[in-house]
Amino acid sequence: MHRRTYLAVAAGALAGLAGCSGGGGGDYGDWFEDVENYDGHADRTGEQRVTVLVGAGDGFDFDPAAIRIDAGATVVWEWTGAGGQHNVVARDGAFESAYHQAEGETFEHTFEGTGPFPYYCAPHREMGMKGGVRVE
Repeated sequence: MHRRTYLAVAAGALAGLAGCSGGGGGDYGDWFEDVENYDGHADRTGEQRVTVLVGAGDGFDFDPAAIRIDAGATVVWEWTGAGGQHNVVARDGAFESAYHQAEGETFEHTFEGTGPFPYYCAPHREMGMKGGVRVE
């Protein structure tokens, strides 16, 4: 393989990785493109337990949409009771809650590893009900 060809292939591979771990939306590529309430990561570093509301806003949002936490912190998703049944599903399959609808229901996950962890509500993903946890 010629040097120029090798460099082009390597550059393409790095660009592909950037879409998975970097770019717009913090570390998520275009993951937050259709998420109306995304305005960057809410900094929750230094907290051991962080709550994210499920069914916020018009009933089809996570609030905050994206958070930044320390490794070892626990995220507690708490249902608002709005928007029907929701669940919380990690895009990579690392965690998945049961479906809940009642206000006050919760699901929690402790994040040991670092990196971006995008997640969504399965029935409302196409409506932009997506979130993200960035673990440092």
